[in-house]
Amino acid sequence: MLTALIDSGALVAYYNKGDQFHSAVREYFETYRGKLLTSVPVATEVIWLLKSDWRVQNEFLKDVSTELFELVKLEIQDFQRIKELNEKYCDRPADFADLTIVAIGERLGILKVVSLDSDFDIYRTHSEKTFVQLFPKWE
Repeated sequence: MLTALIDSGALVAYYNKGDQFHSAVREYFETYRGKLLTSVPVATEVIWLLKSDWRVQNEFLKDVSTELFELVKLEIQDFQRIKELNEKYCDRPADFADLTIVAIGERLGILKVVSLDSDFDIYRTHSEKTFVQLFPKWE
């Protein structure tokens, strides 16, 4: 089974009908047949970005509670790695939620990511491996 990490941008687009990528992301997820993992910081960011409508927030929370998206717990060693990544990408500046995805991906050996964020084209693992964007590039 395909397992991928999912970032907040793709989740927000999926739930927010006004997002410019809503239709494309929704269509993508209708055909996706794998497991999607994310972090609590990503979920927190999604809730904050969907703050304009509590009903939409609750749709997301319902899907998390039914494990449509699996929340991966950050471990102590992840915070050291996030600190290193934060320093490495200090010129961006790096987003904490994104860096949790990088740290979890490294730890679990998952390099596939569903994201609208071009930062995942730049982020590298500790061994300099690249992440593979599963969501098709947009123009």
